[in-house]
Amino acid sequence: MLLEAQIVQVHDADIARDSTNTRSTTVDQGGDAALAHQWSRVRARLQEEIGEVEYRNWLRQATLYGLDGDEITVMMPTRFLRDWVNKEYGALLTAFWQAENPIVRRVDIRTRPAGANNAVPNLGEPTPVQGGKAATAPRREVEDRSEAAALLDARFTFDTFVVGKPNEFAYACARRVADGHAAPGFNPLFLYGGVGLGKTHLMHAIAWELSHRDGGDVAVAYMSAEKFMHRFVTALRRQSTIEFKNELRSVDVLMVDDLQFLIGKDGTQEEFFHTFNALVDSGKQIIVSADKSPSDLSGIEDRLRTRLGCGMVADVHATTYELRLAILEAKASRAGVAVPGRVMEFLAQKITANVRELEGALNRLIAHAHLFARPVTLEAAHEVLHDLLRAYDRKITIEEIQKQVCEHYNIKISEMSSVRRARNVARPRQIAMFLAKQLTSRSLPEIGRKFGNRDHTTVMHAVAKVTELMAGDPDFAEDVDLLKRILAV
Repeated sequence: MLLEAQIVQVHDADIARDSTNTRSTTVDQGGDAALAHQWSRVRARLQEEIGEVEYRNWLRQATLYGLDGDEITVMMPTRFLRDWVNKEYGALLTAFWQAENPIVRRVDIRTRPAGANNAVPNLGEPTPVQGGKAATAPRREVEDRSEAAALLDARFTFDTFVVGKPNEFAYACARRVADGHAAPGFNPLFLYGGVGLGKTHLMHAIAWELSHRDGGDVAVAYMSAEKFMHRFVTALRRQSTIEFKNELRSVDVLMVDDLQFLIGKDGTQEEFFHTFNALVDSGKQIIVSADKSPSDLSGIEDRLRTRLGCGMVADVHATTYELRLAILEAKASRAGVAVPGRVMEFLAQKITANVRELEGALNRLIAHAHLFARPVTLEAAHEVLHDLLRAYDRKITIEEIQKQVCEHYNIKISEMSSVRRARNVARPRQIAMFLAKQLTSRSLPEIGRKFGNRDHTTVMHAVAKVTELMAGDPDFAEDVDLLKRILAV
C-alpha cells in the first residue's frame, strides 16, 4: 500500500483552540535554553530508540512549545501526525521527558498553528546520545518548512533502483526533475508502465530527493489518485473546498500516483485539471504516473489528456532477463544473504511478469532458509514457490526448448538443425533433444524432424548420452536440471 507524503494539510478549528493556550516556562529549570537542551536530548534518545527511518518519518518535525507547570507541550504540524505520534510514541516521549526533567508529569501533543514559530527554539537535528550524555559536536541546523513528514517507503530511493535498458530513460528523467535541473519541457513528468515495473519506486525516490533538497525547503505533496479523490470528496462534504484548493495550490511540487483511478470520476478530474493548470502556470512542478500513456488513457477528458502529454512522457518497459537478474543480485546483496547464482538465474527466467513478484519470491526463499536453517537451493525454490511458479506454467514446445538451450550455451538457433558435430554445438543439441523427450509428448520421430530431419535413433542416442553424463558429472547434471526447471516448473 502506498504511503502518503502530504506536505500541506487542511487545518481546522482545533488549531485555533491549540493556539489560544499560553506557555509559562519553569524558572527552576533555567528557562528556554535549558528546555531547548533537554528537548535536544529527548529527541536524540527517541532517534536512538526507534531508529533513523521511523524518527525521520514521524518525529523529525516535532517542535517544543513550552513547559506549563508540570506539563510539556509538543507541537506537530498536522492533526494526522499529532494523532499518530500520540498513539504510537506518546508513552515513550513522556518517559524520556520525565527522565530529563523530574518536574514533567505529562506531555501534551498538539497541532501547530499555521505560520506559528516555536516557542522554544529547536537546536537542529538531535545529536547521538553517548554514555547517557548528548554529544556536544555542533550540527547544521535543519529547517524543514513542510508541514508533515514525508511518509515514504525508505527502501524506494534512487540508490536502490536498479537501472537497465527497459527503465533507463524513465530513471534519467526522474533524476533530472529530482535534481532541480529539469527544463520546462519536463513539466509535467508523466511516468507510465505496467504493474510492478518500478513507477512507484521512482515516484518515491523523486519525493525523497525533492523533500530533502535545499535544506528541506521544497514543499512536496505526494499522494495516490485515490487519495486525491477521497480528499476532494471529503472537502465537498464538509464544504471546505476553498481550503482544499489553497492547500494543493500552495505546494512547489504535486505528485499523483496511479492517475488511471480518476477514470470515470468527472468531478475529481475537473478539480485535478484546474489544480494542474494553476500549478503549472505558477511555475510549479507536476509529476504523474499511470499504467498507460496519456494518449491511451480512455475515460480521461481530452483537455486533461492533452495537458498530461505536453511535458515529458517516459515509459517504464517490461523487464529483461538481465535486468531481473541484476535486481535479484542487488536485493540479495542488501539483505546480506548468499543466494547461489543458479537460483537467481532460475527466478529471473521464470518470474517475468513484474518486479514485485520477483522480489517477493526471493523474500520467501530467504525467509524459509532462515526459519528452517536450510541453504537456498533450486530444490527449495521449487518447494517454497510452487504456487507462484504454477501461475507461469505453460505448454512447452520444442521450439521453446531449442531457444532456451541456445541462449544458455550462447549458440545460434540454426545450430539445432545443422550438420555440425563440434562438441560446443553437438552437446547442446543433445541436451535439447533430451529435454524435448522429457518435457513434451512428441514422439521420437517428431522430435528428430524438429532437429534437421534427424532419424529417431539419433534422438535415442542423445537421450542416452545425456542421461549417462548426468549420472557421472554433477555439474553437468545441475546445468541440465536448471534448464529443465526453467522450462517446466
